Amino acid sequence: MRALGVNTWVWTSPLTDQALERIAPRVAGWGFDVLELPVENTGDWDPRRARALLDGLGLDAGVVLVMGPGRELVATDPATRSATQDYLRRVVDAAATVGSTAVAGPAYASVGRTWRMSPSERAGLRAELTEALAPVVEHAAAAGVRVAVEPLNRYETSVLNTVDQALEALADLPAQHCGLALDLYHMNIEERDVADAIRRAGENIHHVQVCANDRGAPGADHLDWSRIVTALDRTGYSGPLVIESFTADNAGIATAASVWRPLAASQDAIAVDGLAHLRSLPPPEGTVVR
Repeated sequence: MRALGVNTWVWTSPLTDQALERIAPRVAGWGFDVLELPVENTGDWDPRRARALLDGLGLDAGVVLVMGPGRELVATDPATRSATQDYLRRVVDAAATVGSTAVAGPAYASVGRTWRMSPSERAGLRAELTEALAPVVEHAAAAGVRVAVEPLNRYETSVLNTVDQALEALADLPAQHCGLALDLYHMNIEERDVADAIRRAGENIHHVQVCANDRGAPGADHLDWSRIVTALDRTGYSGPLVIESFTADNAGIATAASVWRPLAASQDAIAVDGLAHLRSLPPPEGTVVR
């Protein structure tokens, strides 16, 4: 069976120890396997405390990095790049402590930063990203954590929008330690065929986030879910499918994610209805259904 998870952003931002203590038991009670924890700023929540809590509930942990304003690995000054690398190393350390095998997110530029660039500038960014990410990936490899780099849609970045761009940008980094984080919300905007893009990503997929095309509950949408999960299964991806959506109650995150209206009857419904839909999908090929 596929492991299924949900991100705490469905309910809160930033995550704190107290919020996690409220959310985690409910998530476990609904039947999720994984709870995904954003690190907006290191120190917002305690990885050791989170590990004890999730272990006690039988939940695995996922960790996502957050590229807020001022976090840049490309087209920036050396001091900003160095500070961003330090932040990413601390996220890796948090992931290792809480037991997550990957950190996922747009580890290249701050979300919302867009600019036009020439083909030569884009080629230069690829080399710059390789150089900037390499020490972070090395740190992650030593910690037993993979770096999963997420392409975002054109309105949130101009650096990496598609699977093919990301594969090209990461080609000179060790694939076993650095690959792709696929997010169906962004793929639905940027990929001409989501399932074909998944197939091209192949064994480079290290993490997958899911939601409806409008960021609501998976299944309340126009996506061809059977075709999507079949494509994922055929790549050999064995990690979780994690529901990522956002609450409109926090003005900062609502603005960053452009959440201007309710995406479901309630935030709980995004998780509960999404979980039911994902559980209803055909199991991976070769799975024995008892």
